Amino acid sequence: MSHTVLLADDDAAIRMVLNQALTRAGYEVRPTGNLSTMWNWVSRGEGDILITDVAMPDGNAFDIMPKIKKLRPDLPVVVMSAQNTFMTAIRANEVGAYEYLPKPFDIAEVLSVVARALADARKAPTSAKKADEPGETMPLVGRSPAMQDIYRALARLMQTDLTVMITGESGTGKELVARALHNFGKRRNGPFVAINMAAIPRDLIEAELFGHEKGAFTGATARSSGRFEQAEGGTLFLDEIGDMPMDAQTRLLRVLQEGEYTMVGGRTPIKSNVRIVAATHRDLSQMIRQGLFREDLYYRLNVVPIRLPPLRERVDDISDLVQHFLRTAQREGEPVKTIAADAIRLMQNYSWPGNVRELENLVRRLSALYADENISVEIVQSELNLSDRQPLQAAAAGPVDVSTAVETHVAQVLREYEPNLPPAGLYQRVLDRVEAPLIAMALNACGGNQIRAADLLGLNRNTLRKKIRAHSIEIVKQSRRQG
Repeated sequence: MSHTVLLADDDAAIRMVLNQALTRAGYEVRPTGNLSTMWNWVSRGEGDILITDVAMPDGNAFDIMPKIKKLRPDLPVVVMSAQNTFMTAIRANEVGAYEYLPKPFDIAEVLSVVARALADARKAPTSAKKADEPGETMPLVGRSPAMQDIYRALARLMQTDLTVMITGESGTGKELVARALHNFGKRRNGPFVAINMAAIPRDLIEAELFGHEKGAFTGATARSSGRFEQAEGGTLFLDEIGDMPMDAQTRLLRVLQEGEYTMVGGRTPIKSNVRIVAATHRDLSQMIRQGLFREDLYYRLNVVPIRLPPLRERVDDISDLVQHFLRTAQREGEPVKTIAADAIRLMQNYSWPGNVRELENLVRRLSALYADENISVEIVQSELNLSDRQPLQAAAAGPVDVSTAVETHVAQVLREYEPNLPPAGLYQRVLDRVEAPLIAMALNACGGNQIRAADLLGLNRNTLRKKIRAHSIEIVKQSRRQG
């Protein structure tokens, strides 16, 4: 039995292409270029699936979606749109669309979605999800294919409590994604609590996460709630999870497994009701091999992985991002500015080691420091200091020595925070980044034998033991070969 596809799009070329593809696939197609005809078909009970554009000559498809879902809750609706924004994906999900397809789309993907939707429609229908209307502020910016995949994934996650692991280089917007998951999800009325593991001293992380009782340690003069308690009923964002010490990883794993925790110095278990969203710029798989991250915790956190692309992989979004940051600066009192087209092209050819954060800082400097209404390419070139940075980037492309790698890392950290400085403690953080993998790899090379590892590193054995504890390095002993 042939299925009937209702197709609504005011673009005749798109209607023709989809009509031909769907017909060849064995479907009967009813095409139209307006909402009123489409609504007449739906209200008469015609069609097995609806494919519709959002912006139509006689209205917006989102406006009549509630009526469609109320009248025909079992009718799958596939939404298409050239307005490829995060809010379009979210809106499509909120009004009950089966799938959202950003234009331009792949015909094979359309056919796959139609087949899947019709198969799912044979199952018991579910009521449409209801949600508060989102505001006009768009938390994520960009229309590139890479961002479209992220928007669609986020839209599907909004009505779930699944744990999410966000990976990406520093400055790609991991916290923005975490906040979007919270602000547009089912826990939006609860608190959003963020904690940066890299910014907390190692001996205080457990107290920060789980709180402490009065007298639990020196200086604990009163009971203090932890981030889990503060996030109750909402979302807990664990940023830079790769910097969490091993003993804290063990306690976090226990909370995820058992759904309860105890405060530092406490004895009574406390039930936990939070959604966990974690993020890191590190390669956790490599850290697992080095004994720096628990494999079982990784699989608990990595239920739904989301990778944020670096800005160099989404240069088509730079123009939209620049306009977004200019508007933000204007709302904060800066004068109206524009940036020349050739300056935008220059930005698109730059590698952006600091990613979106570096771009935002650049636009803010341009808005605040230059009187010119139109920012020229010469100004942008001067601000980016391209001639000074090219040798550094070229060196990073090939093998580098340790001093060059450290220089590259520190330069990137400084750029990420400019025009301000990074938080205090940069010296120790850089040393920790070098020391922890060095010791872990030396131990692995020596089969977990601390005496041989101390000799290899040129350290006193007691010093090595202290550093192993300080970095929470897990020692994996390998048995000697029998022969």
